[in-house]
Amino acid sequence: MSHTKTTIIRDISWLAFNERVLQEAMDTSNHVSDRLRFLGIFSNNMDEFFRVRVASLSKMVTVGKLAKVHLEANPDKILRKIQRIVISQQAAFDKTYNEIIKELEKGGICIKNEKQLNRAQKQFITTYFDEKVRTEIVPLMIESIPQMPLLKDKSIYLACVLGDSKNPMAHRYALIEVPNRVLPRFVILPSNGKTRDIILLEDIIQFNLPHLFAPFGFDRFLGYVIKVTRDAELEIDNDVNTNVIDEIEKGIKNRKKGRATRFIYDRSIEPKLLDYLTKRLGLTKKDNLIAGGRIHNFKDFMDFPLSVFKDLQQRPKPFIHPLLKQPCRIMDVIEKRDVMLHTPYHSFDSVIDLLREAAIDPYVQSIKIACYRLAKDSKIVNALINAVRNGKNVTVILELRARFDEEANLMWSSRLQEEGVRVIYGLPDMKVHAKICVIKKRVFNKTLQYGFVSTGNLNENTAKYYGDHMLLTTNRNILADINRIFAFMENPHAKIESLKACKTLPVAPVTMRKHFINLIDKEIKAARKKKSASMVLKMNSLVDVEFVNKLYEAARAGVKVDMIIRGICCAYTEQKSFHNNINAISIIDQYLEHARVFIFNNGGTREVYISSADFMVRNLDHRIEAACPIYDKEIQKELVDILNIQLDENVKGRILDNEQSNEYVQRRPAEAQVRSQLAIYKYLHNKKYQVDTSGN
Repeated sequence: MSHTKTTIIRDISWLAFNERVLQEAMDTSNHVSDRLRFLGIFSNNMDEFFRVRVASLSKMVTVGKLAKVHLEANPDKILRKIQRIVISQQAAFDKTYNEIIKELEKGGICIKNEKQLNRAQKQFITTYFDEKVRTEIVPLMIESIPQMPLLKDKSIYLACVLGDSKNPMAHRYALIEVPNRVLPRFVILPSNGKTRDIILLEDIIQFNLPHLFAPFGFDRFLGYVIKVTRDAELEIDNDVNTNVIDEIEKGIKNRKKGRATRFIYDRSIEPKLLDYLTKRLGLTKKDNLIAGGRIHNFKDFMDFPLSVFKDLQQRPKPFIHPLLKQPCRIMDVIEKRDVMLHTPYHSFDSVIDLLREAAIDPYVQSIKIACYRLAKDSKIVNALINAVRNGKNVTVILELRARFDEEANLMWSSRLQEEGVRVIYGLPDMKVHAKICVIKKRVFNKTLQYGFVSTGNLNENTAKYYGDHMLLTTNRNILADINRIFAFMENPHAKIESLKACKTLPVAPVTMRKHFINLIDKEIKAARKKKSASMVLKMNSLVDVEFVNKLYEAARAGVKVDMIIRGICCAYTEQKSFHNNINAISIIDQYLEHARVFIFNNGGTREVYISSADFMVRNLDHRIEAACPIYDKEIQKELVDILNIQLDENVKGRILDNEQSNEYVQRRPAEAQVRSQLAIYKYLHNKKYQVDTSGN
């Protein structure tokens, strides 16, 4: 059977995921500030989808028959289906935004455009423009420029028509890049106290167009916001003789010139201006020309000013894990027992505390850590630099090709190396996505080791809203394998097969796929013998065809398969032969469900794993990834309890069915309401722990 018949097309499933995000914006039970934030997330997701997936599919169409080596057997057909879905979702988006605007106005919050201002507000934005905006913009008279300027991805532009009322036939076109990267997109206006008024930066520019252009004899000014989304895939030469930093930098520069994959414009734009722009930009209808409203780059609504709301309720704040409350020596705690951090419920500060502790401990000799995405002002980096200054040997595996964080990681690479940190960039043709660390200590001729394995990035900012798990441990077998991964990465001549020496951690791309397939096979064998057989799988995406087919086999054999998948799910869940054994839900709520957790019944002796990898080809075959078994029975139970709470979700859960219809999980009569993220916070907040103080 072909893949397309046995699996759901990944890009269509991804659009269904983003529809779930849009549903949260549509949900009137959410606070209006959260609804705006979900609109921003939806928009940002869609931008990335066009920059990466639509760009890739377009390339497949271009190479024709060669595209059939990909999962997507008919990219042209998929692109047409994508366009239909996107247009439908955009209509729902626009309708939702208009409803939110009305709700804001009921609450006394008004987003005003340049034509709705009173005298004081006009004076305010005139002054604001002169003091802050004027020097940040340079209008381009595009008819006078032989070559059309390159419109930047992630930027918005004001496309202007400049006219002369005395000569209606005379007009000029101009482009202004809105400087929302250096100035706030939302500006709070002086108000009368009864309302709180806000104006967007592009409308401030629109209002001040006469100040910019009137000296040149124009007296008619119209402006329309436009936006281009570009192919964001980095083209990198994987020749081992190539300087990886030079290649990344070249790739970033080329990305800025990537082919346009989408052109969005204000639907009220003058037809002649639209025709002129599309011709000058070399765009066609195939380039996804999409009419929208006045406002684009809705991702900025993730940062909508919260100060205008008077009825916001504080979200529960992350709390320090009870075993790691300061003052304490974290290494002493994890010598006695493993500790699992569950962010964003537990505070990420404990990870920073551990690295700070290692930085100043006179017995610590070395720290090795693998980083994928770091925070803008990374406290992780500060702790590592302080460790070097305190005489420790520090090695950092820094993935320069973390998508859209390449420039930031190049900057961190330079900073770390300047301070004396040994930085390793990974492999030419394989990303390092594992999140691991090992700290070595020498005490009285005895070597002690401490470390962690995580499902999430070492980023204290995203840890405030990404749901992840991190195991802090001194388990010798786990740390031995972490050391083997670092030894492989540090040896430029090592072969990938050397990672097969890892006996405890399933490691991609050498052992992870086979390890988890074997665990599923064990459940299948148990089911065929009429024994208890089940698994609970939580991940971001399920795409890999081998795993999908193996889950089908398990369901047909009688294995109970429960899945929690936030994003893409390429598996069909409803077939008569499955006997209702596959249940899959997606949870979209305040926190982003980012963790990967795999639980197997294993004949009653449960096996529990956390992992940095999803069941996707790229993770399993083209990245360095690490999964970790959980041996501590209390932590096992903790993870099982958390996943059971999520499986009981009946407020923010959607059923992942064959049609990707995103129907909410229905609460049964008399069934208690379960909003899993709130329930998990309560569960962890009330949990009691004991530390073995006997010294054994």
